Amino acid sequence: MTRTLHHSRAKRVVLAAGAVAALCLTGPLLSACSGATESGAADRTSEVPGWDETATPATVSRQMNIDLPSKAADIRAARQNGFQDDGLLLAFTLPTSGVNAFVEQLRPERELRQRDEPRKSVAKPMTPFSHLDLPEPESLPDVREGQVCAPCGGDLNSLAIAVHRLGDSESRVYLRAVD
Repeated sequence: MTRTLHHSRAKRVVLAAGAVAALCLTGPLLSACSGATESGAADRTSEVPGWDETATPATVSRQMNIDLPSKAADIRAARQNGFQDDGLLLAFTLPTSGVNAFVEQLRPERELRQRDEPRKSVAKPMTPFSHLDLPEPESLPDVREGQVCAPCGGDLNSLAIAVHRLGDSESRVYLRAVD
């Protein structure tokens, strides 16, 4: 009986030593694999969402299905590549006298709402106009805003507009879309 207990203990010690040896041999391989996976995920995460440095006002307006008015000035645009959808930003100034005609050609779902004061609580947008060195339209007073379409035709999922009066003769048009 003593011999059986001794044999049993010896067998457990050998099995435990074998398991430890197996872990020592495969552990570095497993951590190398998991390190590569984590690194790959980190690489993808750092790239998405990311700004498309090749985006131009012409390419962004085309993706939004927007014809830029001939009198548009200070035109700024950006495209942010996302996991599933991309964010598109387009902003420009127009003579205030031409804003209504531009808005009408977009055929918004409803008449734009007038907001006289900045919004009190503004969530940080996924695609911020601050990337274009502009204030967020939600943080500004005297803004007309609304949804142009959701869903939109083609590849565009949604398009929203905000118009901020800069003075008596000029307004800034903000367009934000999800592609």
